[in-house]
Amino acid sequence: MTRKLIIAVDGYSSCGKSTFAKAIARELNYIYIDSGAMYRAVTLFCIRNGYISKSVVKDKEISESMSEIYIRFRFNPDINQYETYLNGENVETEIRQVEVSAMVSIISKIREVRERLVEMQREIGMMKGIVMDGRDIGTVVFPDADIKIFMIASEEIRAERRYKELKGKGIDVEFQDVLDNIAERDKIDSGREISPLKKADDAFMLDNSHMTVSEQMEWFREILNNKLGK
Repeated sequence: MTRKLIIAVDGYSSCGKSTFAKAIARELNYIYIDSGAMYRAVTLFCIRNGYISKSVVKDKEISESMSEIYIRFRFNPDINQYETYLNGENVETEIRQVEVSAMVSIISKIREVRERLVEMQREIGMMKGIVMDGRDIGTVVFPDADIKIFMIASEEIRAERRYKELKGKGIDVEFQDVLDNIAERDKIDSGREISPLKKADDAFMLDNSHMTVSEQMEWFREILNNKLGK
């Protein structure tokens, strides 16, 4: 039997990490873990509790509330995908709203938030056979991951993908707002003091600006076969 691997997929916002990671997980029959969804779930929790808004960030309350938060993923056979659960509630749709997107990078800068979520992510990964995507999976969460991938794409292409995704879900949004959000999140993610977004030294770089998912999977299979000695 082929040994189970931990595969880390990092990269910039809306560069297709989730789509790519899900495709890998399906092909290998692995569990897919969306670490970004975990930060979105925490952001939603904080918005609901009044800990964060456009003008307020209550760091103390956020930090102290992390013990109240439990996030897991459950497979929904009706849509053939894993969905995000916050304290037992399915929040998959709500965490994709623009309000959450605009504040998630602020939440992700808080040390206690990152420490708690890294703890949960490592618990999930103990059994191996997982594909996890995010921004610090290959550098912080699983620095010894078997395969590390770092994804990039141009801001405009990423904004267009995100815009179409939101429109497809019936969410009313302007393209310029999405583009501005992408640029701001890049700045925050790359510049934060705690676990900044960066490529691990041993990660494979993938610029998928002009690649289909099928082409990305062909690229991945070559890396996988080399890893397994095939």
